Amino acid sequence: MIFLTEWWWIGPAAAGAGTLGWVGVRRTRQRALPAGATSTGDRAARAWASRPLGKAAARRLELDAAQLDLQIARNAVTRGRADVKVADAEVVRAQAERAASRVSADAVTAARARLVDAQRDLRAAAAEVRARRAGVKAAKAMLPAIRSGSAPLPVVHVLAQHDAILARWMAYETDPGLAIDFPAMSDSRSPLLAEFLRAHERAQWLRPASAQTRLEPAEFLAYRDAVRRTSHAFDRAERAARHSGGQPSVEGNDAWSRVASDLAETAQRALARSMDSMGRAAADKWTERAAKRTQKKSPDAGPRAPQESPIWPPPARDRPSPPAS
Repeated sequence: MIFLTEWWWIGPAAAGAGTLGWVGVRRTRQRALPAGATSTGDRAARAWASRPLGKAAARRLELDAAQLDLQIARNAVTRGRADVKVADAEVVRAQAERAASRVSADAVTAARARLVDAQRDLRAAAAEVRARRAGVKAAKAMLPAIRSGSAPLPVVHVLAQHDAILARWMAYETDPGLAIDFPAMSDSRSPLLAEFLRAHERAQWLRPASAQTRLEPAEFLAYRDAVRRTSHAFDRAERAARHSGGQPSVEGNDAWSRVASDLAETAQRALARSMDSMGRAAADKWTERAAKRTQKKSPDAGPRAPQESPIWPPPARDRPSPPAS
């Protein structure tokens, strides 16, 4: 009885805490549906993800993604400045320890090299910010055309770019002429083609189901950048294949290339020897004929054998004697 009198509040408190916890979890799930729509697996999450994207949001998706990209670039600049300060402090510390003979000169050199790298990364991040600002301006300039319908929606535009890359790649896979002329474009052992295939796999994984799929700016930004990397990788592979004349630059074909080269050189040497022999034979024949013609035309070619003239009339003894008168 005393126990119940002193601990009566535990039951109501536990019940209230459970109720508040359930309400909080439910509200948290409702708030987390947009952000976790692709990973929760809940029917509500799938319904949210399949809900068509609003017209206003679809038109502004490129601009929102560009602004998000600019913010990411600015954060990179902030981190770069912090890295430069840390690297500068390390140089000062290394110099002080070097003065106290605690470290060698290599430690100071390494600290200075890290400072140079940090400064270079900061300059690259600052240039990236300028490029992202230009991207925001371009997105703002395209917004009136998208609203009027004279330009496609951002998702439709990126999907068309992705489809164009796939069509160019499938031409090398399905056209026998292109497959024969450029075998490197259908050989996965080629390093450049392997890079394209990896980028394509990433872009295909991020590709939305349709142009009406609801995308957040971060998701659209990731898909757009993946498509751009895929396009650049395909351009590099195609340029290398066409520049090399369609010859595959993979290790598996090196042996056959050497054999073919040796056979071609052997055939060329045999042809050269045959032509040389034929030339010498023709020259000897020509020299012999020229000598014969010269011998016939020259008056001092040598004494000629005497020719016998025919005997006529026949000797007298062979004639019949005339009759005596």
